Amino acid sequence: MVSEFQESVVQLRPLVAADANACARLERLLFSRDNPWPAWAFVQELKNGANHYVAAELQGKLVGYAGIALLGSASDPENEVHTIGVAPEHQGKGIGRLLLDDLLAVADVHGGPVFLDVRTDNEAAQGLYSSVGFVIVGLRKRYYEPSGADAFVMKREGPRREHVGGS
Repeated sequence: MVSEFQESVVQLRPLVAADANACARLERLLFSRDNPWPAWAFVQELKNGANHYVAAELQGKLVGYAGIALLGSASDPENEVHTIGVAPEHQGKGIGRLLLDDLLAVADVHGGPVFLDVRTDNEAAQGLYSSVGFVIVGLRKRYYEPSGADAFVMKREGPRREHVGGS
């Protein structure tokens, strides 16, 4: 997937282990209050075949990343967004939406609802998620450590599938 931003082209590609250090640097910038993931955590996530991770690149530089877990069984699938991050200087330009759209396309093929957690004070992210069909379904008190910030649990229903089989 490619999108244009102010004469620059953002490209999405699979996230690879070689991106782990760049992702960890972004994590420290974006989530310094809430136990940011170290590089090894990204490497571990990439080893899990049930996960899908994507990178956003601008002029050869990683400017964002996102990941989702494809969970459940074929008859009862569900999905969980693990992370979305965009470099502060590139926020508000649609890169987060590109990353989220990629995750949701994969989730729609997998089937089932998509869940995510978002800080209750992150109104920009909540707005993005609401714009693609997520609704708040719960609250996790003091979810983020060490800040103690609360999180909303949000859910987006999966695509409707026709039931095949006997009654």
